[in-house]
Amino acid sequence: MKRTLFTLLFFLSIQMISFAEGGHRIEVKVEGLDQKEAYLGYHYGEKQYIRDTAYITDKGTFVFEGDEPLEGGVYLFVMPPDNNFFQLLVSEDEQNYTVHTKLEDMIGNVKIENAPDNRLFYDYMQFLASMRPRGEALNQSLEAAADDAERESLRRDMAKLSEEVTAYQQKLIEKHPNTLTAAIVSSAIEVEIPAFEGKDADFDRWQWVKRHWFDGINMGDSRLLRSPVLFGKIDHYMNKLTAQHPDSIIQGVDYILGLLEPSEESFKYYLIHFLNEYAKSKIVGFDAVYVHLAENYYAKGKAPWTEEEQLSKIVKNAKTLKPILIGKTAPDITVYNKGGDPISLHKLDVPFTVLFFWDPECGHCKKSMPDMLAFHEKYKAKGVEVFAVCTKTGSGVDKCWETIEEKEMGRWINATDQWLRSRYKTIYDVRTTPQIFILDENKTILSKRIAAEQLEEVMDQLIKIKTGEEQIKSSEGEGDKR
Repeated sequence: MKRTLFTLLFFLSIQMISFAEGGHRIEVKVEGLDQKEAYLGYHYGEKQYIRDTAYITDKGTFVFEGDEPLEGGVYLFVMPPDNNFFQLLVSEDEQNYTVHTKLEDMIGNVKIENAPDNRLFYDYMQFLASMRPRGEALNQSLEAAADDAERESLRRDMAKLSEEVTAYQQKLIEKHPNTLTAAIVSSAIEVEIPAFEGKDADFDRWQWVKRHWFDGINMGDSRLLRSPVLFGKIDHYMNKLTAQHPDSIIQGVDYILGLLEPSEESFKYYLIHFLNEYAKSKIVGFDAVYVHLAENYYAKGKAPWTEEEQLSKIVKNAKTLKPILIGKTAPDITVYNKGGDPISLHKLDVPFTVLFFWDPECGHCKKSMPDMLAFHEKYKAKGVEVFAVCTKTGSGVDKCWETIEEKEMGRWINATDQWLRSRYKTIYDVRTTPQIFILDENKTILSKRIAAEQLEEVMDQLIKIKTGEEQIKSSEGEGDKR
């Protein structure tokens, strides 16, 4: 009997150890907090989410626990109703620990048991807090400095303070290289930019910063996905350091995804993020980034988490968009004039064509029409023709021709396709109206998806570019003659 009882107790102890190792338990006490409820939040990409809710115990603590371990990252102890918070680190080795602090100066009063990484993090936070008054005092003195000598002395003091902080950071990273604290501190250290001289100094500096922007950051560390540092770094690289042109953005996206690839979770998050970002972008031409991601990642099996139906939609949408990207030759369509005669888009021999899809019952089309008419009147002498396709089908085409006559739209080329023989709605992805494409003399797409009121500004720029190119060709020809 005793042996059986001993065996049972031993079995139960094994079960308890197994539970502790496999799950998580974080106990928090905040002296002075009179709320009965608190939340465990966490960073994820650019946002924060609530993971769990805890209610105050008889001991005045909040306990967050579960059978499964938490994913590594920076978590938040959130206190309603104002949602003030302080941060907690979670890693594979720190899933079971206690935190004790005071509502007044939560960072300065924090005490942590069984969590050396958290202790390291708060030592660092307390160090920064001790440095802050010195930095603020030096800044105030610098603003009030009476002469250059005093200002130079204060700048040297500020440099020494910065060196002191950097030395602390580097020592922490060297001594505790695998901690989440070290990963966060390393990612926050700004790269020291060398001096560049010469006429290309600004360009060389920009390129250097781009190459070294992610120095010190282990992009394959999944814990950083659940931190406040990684998204800001990537967002700055893409929107501030990368030229806002589709080709440059594609290079940037590929570069970042390559760095993230060792972390399956981070790679997945940012591939989805970039796909959605450029799918919904309102900037002309950025759909090329969406097409690139669909073709080179989704269509090639690099997004295995995507459901088959959704994957099919993404790939199909990219195939639709690819032929009508800026820089591509606009697909030819044959539509029909009022008498039923065919009109080919590619047979229109003019320097510029504005391909205009519209619907007589569309509110935006009605609003755009005066701008379109005024634009055509002003630019037709500059070699610009409007090729307007009314999108009504079947018996609805009668409404097209009635509106054309009523609005005096016969000044440009008008056409319909009663039975959609040309498939223009599919070819040009005409889901809504109005839709505008600007084509050059070779029917290359120069711009698209712009509003009628933007046409003049865009066309002025395109004519200016074309005139400049012609002048260059002319001067080159004269040089050959000479």
